[in-house]
Amino acid sequence: MDRPTMAELKAFDASARAGGMSAAARAIGLTQPTLSAHVLALERRFGVELFVRRGRMLELTEFGRLLQEITHRIWRAEEAAAELLFDARSQFQGRLSIVAVGPYNVTPMLVRFRARWPNVRLAVGVGDSREIVEHVLDRRGDLGVLVHSVRDPRIHCVPYRRQRLVLLVPRAHPLARRRAVRLADLQGLEFVMREEGSTTRSVFERALQAAGVRVRVAVEMGSREAVREAVAQGLGLGIVARTAHVPDPRLLTVSLEAPALYTHPHVICLEERRRAPLIANFLAVVESLREAGSDADEATAGAPAESRA
Repeated sequence: MDRPTMAELKAFDASARAGGMSAAARAIGLTQPTLSAHVLALERRFGVELFVRRGRMLELTEFGRLLQEITHRIWRAEEAAAELLFDARSQFQGRLSIVAVGPYNVTPMLVRFRARWPNVRLAVGVGDSREIVEHVLDRRGDLGVLVHSVRDPRIHCVPYRRQRLVLLVPRAHPLARRRAVRLADLQGLEFVMREEGSTTRSVFERALQAAGVRVRVAVEMGSREAVREAVAQGLGLGIVARTAHVPDPRLLTVSLEAPALYTHPHVICLEERRRAPLIANFLAVVESLREAGSDADEATAGAPAESRA
């Protein structure tokens, strides 16, 4: 049976990803005529049309899209094999790419990891939960740190620590004089919230719904820092994880008397890569931190973040 060669499939896959043969040739180290010849040989030998050519740009045909789904898996497997071999050779050096929702949970991990393996280069990016999962699945990131668990058979998910949610109030607000409030005390008050999809917001809104309390969302903000500034400027109250609160002379935190008002950060990686040495070492650090101090509820329960004097 006639079979396509790996060189032909690689030329096709590179062209599909790059959208043009010149860029594809540069990406895989071939001359443009050689790459074009590989793709043309596939089309002629099997009687298929893989691309519609529009000037210098290429668009996949329906058949081309089907083939590219397969070749994409082939090259991901090749990359995974290379990464595994490189990790085995470079257990104590190399590079780890981590994507996190913010700096507060990932930073202690980085400090502990660097103390043990100082020759490993760490690259940290920031994104929302959806982007983090996509980065890990697409191998654009080795690890992800987000504030909820991920249920996906392709993902290995490790719990880190629970972190209690607290009320963020301007120092002049009447609630700032109290050390704790009930959810019922928030009825009808205005809040500055993160955008829809925020885990912190979802946890808070579920607790409000269970308690039969309704608040008004005055402003939606796209980042934790923007929420903090909006609260400081008097646009409403806010909700923040106690561990993520940055002291500000204009603001105070107030405990909330409600069960299950916490987020639970997790660290994720591809299931198939969880035993790669560098990733396994990072996960071991997460485990050691969790065992050492683990629950932010216990570490901070009843301890006000700032003096109210």
